[in-house]
Amino acid sequence: MHCGKTTGRRAMRKLLTGTALVLAASGVQAGEIKLGMTTWVGYGEIFLAKELGYFEEGGLTVDPQIIEEASLTMAGVASGELQGTAATIDEIMKYRSDEMCFKAVYALDDSHGGDGILAPADVGSIADLKGKEVGMNEGSVSQFWFNILLKEAGMTEKDVQIVNMTADDAAAAFMAGQIPVAVTWEPHLTLAKEQKVGKVLVSSDQTPGLIVDVIALRCDTIQNQPEDVKALVAGLVKAHEYLLANQEKAYEIMAKGVGGWLSDPKDFAASAAGVQFYGAERNAAFFAGGAEGEAGKLVALGGEIWGGLGKLHMDVKYEDLVDTSFLAQ
Repeated sequence: MHCGKTTGRRAMRKLLTGTALVLAASGVQAGEIKLGMTTWVGYGEIFLAKELGYFEEGGLTVDPQIIEEASLTMAGVASGELQGTAATIDEIMKYRSDEMCFKAVYALDDSHGGDGILAPADVGSIADLKGKEVGMNEGSVSQFWFNILLKEAGMTEKDVQIVNMTADDAAAAFMAGQIPVAVTWEPHLTLAKEQKVGKVLVSSDQTPGLIVDVIALRCDTIQNQPEDVKALVAGLVKAHEYLLANQEKAYEIMAKGVGGWLSDPKDFAASAAGVQFYGAERNAAFFAGGAEGEAGKLVALGGEIWGGLGKLHMDVKYEDLVDTSFLAQ
């Protein structure tokens, strides 16, 4: 999924060692952008634009690479092997530093039901989770989202017992009765419903605009390859328009491109129902208002949550993380 797996602070510090020198000699090649990403339905339009030749129309070759480990993707961005990543806003905030510069140039989607919390049938609210074990991937968007829900309920992680595991493992443990609560994502939410195991206590369709995926590119790529970035954004916008007009065919192409557990167009379509794909209009609205707008408030929230958990390398401001100049072209 979009979240991927995460590593600890020690691994992160190792990842960032010497990044400044690497960035200075990244060997970026004009006319090509390589992007790392996990297997997630929201990234389908990247593959759609590539397959339909929309990037090539702007003289750009885009190479999307599926890398299920988020830290490995960011290591590739740091080394210059990748020019960017598709990931959630809160995810990239944890890697941003003075030495490792990258910015979001386009918003792809947000989760509208694709993420959720599995809990016993008799649990009625987040407040009822107090004292319970919660299986969750620490450092991922699951932790970010769960902390927002805890905050709204007047709680913190100290009110529950966090058990660190991947979202897939958390779902499996929940289904097997080994853990009472799991923060996970599709297809596990649907499987739990079908097998009538517990219930989905909260899903992301109740919290729109909190789990937002973006394309983030290295700052030197943005500076040295502006025409390529322009072609990237234009291709994604055109792919979204194609999706709106040709959904069934688009899903076939996107499923083949994304692959993995989403390789069947029917599975892709079912998962796509849990996201909102962004186009030019939604990007304009999302980034409107800068630091005071929707995107800016999400960055501020990310700073509050991740900063409070000691996961940030710098005080990340909106202007440190976002470049909207290519959306206006």
